[in-house]
Amino acid sequence: MNLIVLMLDSIRQDHVSFYNQGNPVFDGIKACHTPNIDRFAEQSVVFDNMYPEGMPTIPSRAALITGNRTLHTRPWANLYPNDVTASMILTEEGYINGLITDTYHYRSPGMNYHLGYHSYQWVRGQEYDPWDSSPTERNLDDYTNEHFDDLWKARVEQFLTNTDTFKQSDDWFAPQVCDLASTWLRKNRSHDKVFLWMDSFDPHEPWDPTEQFDTYTDPNYKGPRIIQPMGGIATDWATQEQIDHIRGLYAGEVTAVDHALGSVFETLEQEGYFDDSIVVLMGDHGHPLADHGKFLKGPDRMYNELLKVPFMVRLPGAQHAGRHTTALTQFHDFLPTMLDLMGLQRNAHDMHGKSFRPVIEGTTDEHRETIMVGYDGSDIRCIRNKEWSLLANPAIGQCQLFNLVSDPKEQHNVASQNPDLVASLRDQFGPVYFLM
Repeated sequence: MNLIVLMLDSIRQDHVSFYNQGNPVFDGIKACHTPNIDRFAEQSVVFDNMYPEGMPTIPSRAALITGNRTLHTRPWANLYPNDVTASMILTEEGYINGLITDTYHYRSPGMNYHLGYHSYQWVRGQEYDPWDSSPTERNLDDYTNEHFDDLWKARVEQFLTNTDTFKQSDDWFAPQVCDLASTWLRKNRSHDKVFLWMDSFDPHEPWDPTEQFDTYTDPNYKGPRIIQPMGGIATDWATQEQIDHIRGLYAGEVTAVDHALGSVFETLEQEGYFDDSIVVLMGDHGHPLADHGKFLKGPDRMYNELLKVPFMVRLPGAQHAGRHTTALTQFHDFLPTMLDLMGLQRNAHDMHGKSFRPVIEGTTDEHRETIMVGYDGSDIRCIRNKEWSLLANPAIGQCQLFNLVSDPKEQHNVASQNPDLVASLRDQFGPVYFLM
């Protein structure tokens, strides 16, 4: 049985229309259009509550590929000498493994996330990747406002420089990654067993969708095209009109990624992979769009918009298609589950994660009672079950409590009215888990 993983960086669950039934996420911005992902979801087992454990990008992926927790054991770091990864395991089990990505953190200085792959291909130029050192051909003032300092301007300029030669939709990163993945799948079809990890950095910022996909912004908007939001309180550096425009650019990026995925799904079908492969589509985390005041990831933004990711598992022949589950699962459960489904569960004996195969097969909707999420370098913790979310900030002795059922946008902090519940959720984990 083959394993094919399609990872999308920074994709919010509520921007996949399968999850939100086409409802707009923000006032004035129409619902995101994701027809390819939606069709894949209909053939898959879809999870509402798959969560990262340690964030962001690299700690999340370390948990996924090792089956182990990262929150309290490793910061943003390269793979350790004693790490045993999915690619290493599957190599020993006779698989041919490929990695295709434009996530430049995999190959940035000192990083080694290509270990164990027979083939790895990098697409250069994403975000602040120092790919091209020439000045940008475009006017930087068209992409920033008066509040951008030299650091943020330099970041925007690097991305503009990297993409100055991109003239049509297929030049952009997601189509490049998806085309390489499709080619790899076709060329390696003759192998008995294959494992592909396709990792698209989009829809990670900066967000610069082409005209074809830039359909969520106000056509009458006359301000700068702020493709890279800054940190801090958004209203301190952007007008509401600019905030809405940035949100529209993100939605356009999501639709562009969905369009690019169409070629991968077509290849999987044409080459027969859908008959003998587990295919997983997921995100590593979402992305705050000033829902709670700020853009960008951060330890003080562990709300649904950052934590909720799409997670879909398509089994060979679309077994159990149409199943939609609320089971609580986490990233370190991913690898043990895949190995279990592939008949290789003996390799997961010492992993922290536990298989949720029974959830996929429909015998239960329960896996974990409570989960904890944290952010590299911070002792702020989010503790969740299916109904409640507790944000605990021990440094300032503050807690926020939200009812995820009645208040999914987490606007009403009810911690002061529910002290016993706050204590009960915190007591699910000992005090050591609140230490960095």
